[in-house]
Amino acid sequence: MANLDTLNDLFEDELQDIYDAEQQILKALPKIIDAVTNEELRAGLSSHLDETAGHVERLESVFESIGRKPSGKHCAGMAGILEEGSDLLEEDGDEMVLDAAFIAGCQRVEHYEITAYGSLIAWANALGYDQAAEMLRSNEQEEKAADEKLTQLAESGINEAAAAGSESGEQEEEEEEEEDEDEAVDDDDEDVASQSAETSPKRTTM
Repeated sequence: MANLDTLNDLFEDELQDIYDAEQQILKALPKIIDAVTNEELRAGLSSHLDETAGHVERLESVFESIGRKPSGKHCAGMAGILEEGSDLLEEDGDEMVLDAAFIAGCQRVEHYEITAYGSLIAWANALGYDQAAEMLRSNEQEEKAADEKLTQLAESGINEAAAAGSESGEQEEEEEEEEDEDEAVDDDDEDVASQSAETSPKRTTM
């Protein structure tokens, strides 16, 4: 880890962190887009994928504006968030429930980025990096817009559909359990009847 003796050191360190984070997202997002089933959600994520590519390019311009070569350091925080999303790709379940889960995962990503960009903008302003601050603010605004879009999608129907799907699934499970119990009772009755027939004394004829 680099020595953080000055605010400029901290700024550059965080800049490398978010640069790597954006590149991780750029690789992970296509898999999520393929996995979601809601068409509006897929379109929104696809649009944000294009924005993410633009974020990477804009960050490279930020590096150049402060006289540094673009470089990244492994962002463990983003890696952890994306690992949870990767685990979700392996899950089976109701489509709307999974879409709701993907939205939550994507919003964790957005919140991480929004926080990072907020700090970078404040430090850029303090260091007099006006051009860098402006470019970083553009990224931040797009992240906030993406987060708001995800909230709208969740609240406009996906959460309700997921809730309805969950209730339907629970009802089906209850019905299946009741059927299994009824079948078990019928089997027990048949066993009792069979045992009774076998153990009852036979009449003899004279």
